Amino acid sequence: MTMVKMRKKYSAEFKAKVAMAAIRNEESMAELAARFGVHPNMIAKWKKALVDGAADIFDRDHKSQKQSDSTIDELYRQIGRLKVERDFLSKKLSL
Repeated sequence: MTMVKMRKKYSAEFKAKVAMAAIRNEESMAELAARFGVHPNMIAKWKKALVDGAADIFDRDHKSQKQSDSTIDELYRQIGRLKVERDFLSKKLSL
């Protein structure tokens, strides 16, 4: 009989909390690992991900604005096509 070890999944909130504690440098990685019950390598990985992704937090509004502009443009194109179809069909049906 073999024992299968399941991977533990951590929530985004937990990862952020641990990564922020690591960034504060108030405790060593070993102390954080003991306190949170997570391997020090995992803490280092989450800390790096937080630091690397920090700029995206401030750029999110700019990206979402671009995305909403492209969505609006696509909707206007669809409205134009639908108007053309409606006009064409109304002319054909009125004959």
